[in-house]
Amino acid sequence: MFETVKALGRRELLKGSLALAATPAIVSTARADTKVTWKVQAHWPKASGSFNDSLAVLAKLLEERTDGRFKLELYGAGEIAKDREIYNVVRRGVVPMGTISPGYILGEAQAMGLLYGTPGTLRESWEMMHLTKNLGVEKMVNEELKPKGVLIMAEKAYPTELVLKKKITSLADFSSLKVRSAGTMLEYLAAAGASPQQVAGPEIYQAISTGVVDGAHWGAAVGALSMKFWEVAKYHMKPALGFANDAYIVNVAALNKLPPDLRLQFLALVEERYFLRTVEYLQQEARALTTGKTKMGVEVVPFPDEVMKKFGAASQAILKKEEAKGEIAAKGCKALTGLMSDLGYA
Repeated sequence: MFETVKALGRRELLKGSLALAATPAIVSTARADTKVTWKVQAHWPKASGSFNDSLAVLAKLLEERTDGRFKLELYGAGEIAKDREIYNVVRRGVVPMGTISPGYILGEAQAMGLLYGTPGTLRESWEMMHLTKNLGVEKMVNEELKPKGVLIMAEKAYPTELVLKKKITSLADFSSLKVRSAGTMLEYLAAAGASPQQVAGPEIYQAISTGVVDGAHWGAAVGALSMKFWEVAKYHMKPALGFANDAYIVNVAALNKLPPDLRLQFLALVEERYFLRTVEYLQQEARALTTGKTKMGVEVVPFPDEVMKKFGAASQAILKKEEAKGEIAAKGCKALTGLMSDLGYA
């Protein structure tokens, strides 16, 4: 009899436990009905390769993986805000998400310049990926951004290369140039004698074609092809000025309001796409440059040795300035210089 009562007790306890376990499942099912649409303001024009191959693909995959519950409504450069304005409209919650170059918002975090990419330091995309994720530069930036209500997540690492209307063979030639640039690349190019200017993405083609500038960088070959720069600037300069990150920025309050499963899907997908997109981009770079050379008369031109020496000195000066920004920046610079030392670059 006693054993029977104990058995019944265990069965009743089990039923009670199952009932309690079922309750969160009911709540979870209710949340699974939630549908979300986020407006996303890109810094890329809709003609840019990254608008379609980065942002549009992210939107497609997110909708598929959430069975249509989480959609992104995409806006090209300038439709709601452009360039540096994107950070503020996301921070204020005007839109919950945007894409941006960290080079547009260098003053928002000590290590932002490192996340953008320090010119003349790293030489391959995987090195930038390693610095960003494994060595913690992205995390360092978010230490300062999260209290401001913004989260930044690297979208891809990519080479930054200059295209020019004029062929240069000397430092004097380079010093005569006006070029569109952004972020710490402005300082890098100026140190070698050029006159860098900031021009919004949608305005770059016209600026080159009308002679406002003699050239520009917008990524490298993929950017030059998709933005049609090679139609008016046939000289593609090597090596890369540096390796940079494009990024997504998200309003933290909007992120926290998402149902947990949608938040997890979103964050996991962005992380996954960083690695996949970076590698994919390298193949697209090779394909684009081949197209430029074989079908558009593009000529690959090496920077003159005198210019490369100027670049080398400029890179060291920029690193020192980055390190002096504060404790977080110094930590990031230590990670970068340690990586460069391991790679035999320093």
